Amino acid sequence: MEKKRVLILCTGNSCRSQMAEGWVRHDLGDKVEVFSAGTRPSVVHPFAIAVMAEAGVDISSQRSKSLQEYWGQPFDLVVTVCDSAREACPAFPGAAKQIHESFPDPTGFRGTEAELRKKFREVRDQIRQRLVPLLRNELTL
Repeated sequence: MEKKRVLILCTGNSCRSQMAEGWVRHDLGDKVEVFSAGTRPSVVHPFAIAVMAEAGVDISSQRSKSLQEYWGQPFDLVVTVCDSAREACPAFPGAAKQIHESFPDPTGFRGTEAELRKKFREVRDQIRQRLVPLLRNELTL
């Protein structure tokens, strides 16, 4: 059985889409080939790497990529995980289907390091709880 191709988009490709890529690869990697990108890529946030490692998922080798790297490639599903990416890319050429599932941006939270890590953990957990089942349903896995 050929793997379904999924692209996850956000703005910076530094946090939410990186964690989503990690979860999808971890939970659905036998059925899904997953990629992530950003409309304005930056670097993978160290707290995203750290909180995913706490959950047993290594995203330390992932890098922030521009959506231009994937522009026009065929995907079974493209998912935007932030409102800004949905506005910047309302239709992705090559996508059989495109959906939106927004998650809060933990990098926008202000507080102590401990509070910030807690926020990253909350978003990490929301992504796994909401996005993985959504993909299973959308891709009929």
